[in-house]
Amino acid sequence: MSKSNTATAPAPAADGGKNKKGLIIIILIAIIAIGAGAGGAWYFMQQAGDEESEEEKPKAKAKQKPTTFVDLEIFTVNLQPEESGQYLQVGLTVKARETEVVQEIAKQMPSIRNRILMLLSSKKAAEISSIAGKQQLSDQITDEIRQSLDSENLQEDVREVLFTSFVIQ
Repeated sequence: MSKSNTATAPAPAADGGKNKKGLIIIILIAIIAIGAGAGGAWYFMQQAGDEESEEEKPKAKAKQKPTTFVDLEIFTVNLQPEESGQYLQVGLTVKARETEVVQEIAKQMPSIRNRILMLLSSKKAAEISSIAGKQQLSDQITDEIRQSLDSENLQEDVREVLFTSFVIQ
């Protein structure tokens, strides 16, 4: 009888050890499956984020179009009288984005030149002699060029007007 008691006693211990090992294996498999699922979800989210940022890249590049410069002929105008016979001779360059605005400026050149001549001839030498006066004049000329263009998109493509020469006599 003692042999049968000893023989049966180790059997339940062995079965309990197998149950614990099986439970640990099932838990490990569940942890690995959860980790793999989370890793897969993270990977696919990153891929979706990369696709979205690739779609945004052309938009960002579209906003940062290269800049070009359009030279305008030299303007010579009589200024409003302060002293006798003062005149202004100014060279201008339009800084613009490299879009169809360049062709539109060329098409509208007579209107643009007329607007600029009218603006320049309305000034007094004292108004445009200082740096602040020149900057204000540049802004006003930029506005005149923009007003000559029909499309708002093209108007936005005109960045500023630069002076390449500026002589008051």
